[in-house]
Amino acid sequence: MEFMPNEMKWKEAYKVMIGSILPRPIAFVSSINRNGIANLAPFSFFTAISADPMMVCFSPMRNGEDGSKKDTLVNIEETGEFVINIVSESFSEKMNHCAINYLPEEDEFIKAGLTKSPSRSVQPPRVKESLIHMECIKNQILHFGDHPGAGSLVIGEVITIQVDDSLLHEGRINAQELKPIGRLAGQVYTRPMTDTFELIRQKIDKR
Repeated sequence: MEFMPNEMKWKEAYKVMIGSILPRPIAFVSSINRNGIANLAPFSFFTAISADPMMVCFSPMRNGEDGSKKDTLVNIEETGEFVINIVSESFSEKMNHCAINYLPEEDEFIKAGLTKSPSRSVQPPRVKESLIHMECIKNQILHFGDHPGAGSLVIGEVITIQVDDSLLHEGRINAQELKPIGRLAGQVYTRPMTDTFELIRQKIDKR
């Protein structure tokens, strides 16, 4: 079966997309508004861009009812700073609680029962329960429409990355100890470290 996204209702196209691109890592983004009120929200459209400079990106979609911007996007546009907190299974329920559309003046840290920890290089706080934090400054934001189903691409430069000592082994991060979770379609998540296999990258002899 073939689909033509521009001929589909956006919610139907969205279902096909998220059912195809998986598993997806989760960026648990903390930000603050111009009044200093903290915001915390998960985004599963998230990936790395480069190591030097260390660049990451995530995509907040527009509100599915009226096309308005998510609070996270507004905050980053106003302040230029945010933190990506990597999600471990141990606080996944609290992370999920932050997906609720709270009012801008409501603090999701408080609503979800998560702990603020001061960041080193930016104003938004870290999530203390997270074992990896990426403190970012905005590089640029690209917008793709202003209607329900549209979205934006937030590109940030990581200026400080904090990794819990318990995860480090000979300079590498032990993902088994991190216990990350990933997003599938609908309400389904996955534990990517419970069933893994290795593929050795082949090298071509150029002699």
